[in-house]
Amino acid sequence: MNKKTIYWICQLFGWGIFIILQVLFFSFTNSLGITDLLNYFFWYLFAIAITHGFRFIILKYKLVRLRLRQQLLAVISGSSAMAIVFVALQFLVARLTLGNSAVFSFESAANSINFAFVFFLWNLIYFSYQYIENYKKAEIDNLRYRAAMNEIELNNLKSQLNPHFMFNAMNSIRALIHENPEKAKEAITMLSNILRNTLQLEKNKLIPLEDEIKLVQDYLSLEKIRYEQRLKYTIEISESALTKKVPALMLQTLVENGIKHGISKLEDGGEIELRAACINERLEIIILNSGKLNQNPDETHSGLGIKNTIQRLKIIFGEEASFTLKNSNEKVCCKLEIPFKNELINNNSK
Repeated sequence: MNKKTIYWICQLFGWGIFIILQVLFFSFTNSLGITDLLNYFFWYLFAIAITHGFRFIILKYKLVRLRLRQQLLAVISGSSAMAIVFVALQFLVARLTLGNSAVFSFESAANSINFAFVFFLWNLIYFSYQYIENYKKAEIDNLRYRAAMNEIELNNLKSQLNPHFMFNAMNSIRALIHENPEKAKEAITMLSNILRNTLQLEKNKLIPLEDEIKLVQDYLSLEKIRYEQRLKYTIEISESALTKKVPALMLQTLVENGIKHGISKLEDGGEIELRAACINERLEIIILNSGKLNQNPDETHSGLGIKNTIQRLKIIFGEEASFTLKNSNEKVCCKLEIPFKNELINNNSK
């Protein structure tokens, strides 16, 4: 059974048992007539309608996500309001069935306190159930996150440490050893930085954009050795964007993807442009590379780097992040939008 079915079963049977007990208690000291049974039937309908209405408010305003103290305040105030509405409806039915003989008394006011306690128990059960459900969901999501991240990280290692990249990088460095030893040393340092950051991906799921840009610069400088004048690049990052956090190695993967599938296939090479700025409480990142995007949507997103990017964004940010890839003025435009709230995520959590 789904949660909705369970909810309605609990509502119908729970309030049914409550009303039956009320009828039994009443019959012990009073004679039970048709009018009384009709009144109790209306009680049953009112209780279900009022609690279901309050459930709608809980879901609409996401009261179960409030802090514990705020939830308790919502439960107490909500239970009191529900009791007042219930007693008012009771009195309205009594006037309709009994006429002017039904008057609002001290006993009626006392009943509102009793029903406030009953509705308080209903709220307590409902909020407790939601708390347990959210806790279980958080645990399951956490396990899924770990499993997915492990798989993604393995795929990233395959992408970052693929044999072609390593072979070309080492050959480029080898050629520099005799021609320019200092440049060769610098290239080895760049390569070691890339490898170290790749192997530390498990520890740093999110890193400041400034650190990611340094890694991208090392990678581009290393590729510049290989492509020489065929590769040009520009990086424009706003000051406010430097401290915002991004998934580790995501930009490096996208830049590598642009070189591999774009610039490397052009006889005269091309240019990589990387821009980042804070716009409307979101980090906007644009990567442009010379070349043309395949128009087949399935093939466009079939690359390992693109698949990893889309999957990681979905896992970390859900639907709040966006990723687009399209042709734009003789170039391929890759655009990322990431919410700022990722700064609250603990990067060292395991």
